[in-house]
Amino acid sequence: QAQLVESGGGQVQAGGSLRLSCAASGRTLSGYAMGWFRQAPGKEREFVATISSTGRTTYYADSVKGRFIISRDNAKNTVYLQMNNLKPDDTAVYYCAAASRYPADVVGHYSYWGQGTPVTVSS
Repeated sequence: QAQLVESGGGQVQAGGSLRLSCAASGRTLSGYAMGWFRQAPGKEREFVATISSTGRTTYYADSVKGRFIISRDNAKNTVYLQMNNLKPDDTAVYYCAAASRYPADVVGHYSYWGQGTPVTVSS
């Protein structure tokens, strides 16, 4: 089974940037589509972005299009989320996950989840 560990979260002012990383151990991620999700207190976990197993295809939630970039380095068994022009509404715990079913913008289609890394954006 894959173990996923997110890092790179923190506190930033609106308009700032952060780069999140998701490192895997236990098995290679090269055969999985990967996704980033986020969850604010009292709200349901929501889709942010997904990337195909090869990295050639990406898809984003409308709320982050043009601001966030998902990428992966299969040689390093790592997935990234570059977050630019952050807004207070981006405040949440961010999770990476490995998909086992499709389409890959659905929370229930992911098999392996990390513990999350918190992101706080101040106005």
